[in-house]
Amino acid sequence: MFEGLRKFFFCAKNKFVKKSKTSFFSIYTNSKHITVGKNVTIGKGSVIFPIRNVSGQEFNAHIEIGDLVYIGHQTQLHSVGHMKIGRGSVLSDYVYLSDVAHGLSPVKGPIMQQPLESKGAVIIGENCFIGYGVAILPGVQLGDSCVVSARAVVTKSFPAYTMLAGSPARIIKKFDFSTEEWVSVY
Repeated sequence: MFEGLRKFFFCAKNKFVKKSKTSFFSIYTNSKHITVGKNVTIGKGSVIFPIRNVSGQEFNAHIEIGDLVYIGHQTQLHSVGHMKIGRGSVLSDYVYLSDVAHGLSPVKGPIMQQPLESKGAVIIGENCFIGYGVAILPGVQLGDSCVVSARAVVTKSFPAYTMLAGSPARIIKKFDFSTEEWVSVY
């Protein structure tokens, strides 16, 4: 499961923590519910959190990270369901991916005491590039080779070979295989 990462991490109380000379650590909770491929890089301060239980709620969370994936510093991956990052994808620094939704009912008490739920799996295709500070929300699926610009907020799914920008994210370019260039959709 963590073959390629073992020399860089130690296990303590079901958490894999990256050895570091600084005060920043990468934390992996419930590590048996995380699958990591070969030649994966995970930046300092990143949190990979398959949530198994909260306040008596049980979840069957699993996070799958493909081969050759790069995860930048301070990236957050939170799941109560299923999350997959495809082979060769890049998640830049400060990226946030989550399939988790808090209860937000004003009549059901404090938000942190309301049940969590999954609003759908988060699936990142192969060879995607996710820019600095991007947020990818529950239920989003990105096709292969998607490019998401910095600070975008992705609230819905997009097909392969598209370039996204904005909040909420929208398609700004598509890859044209005949010219082998990204072409504006405007």
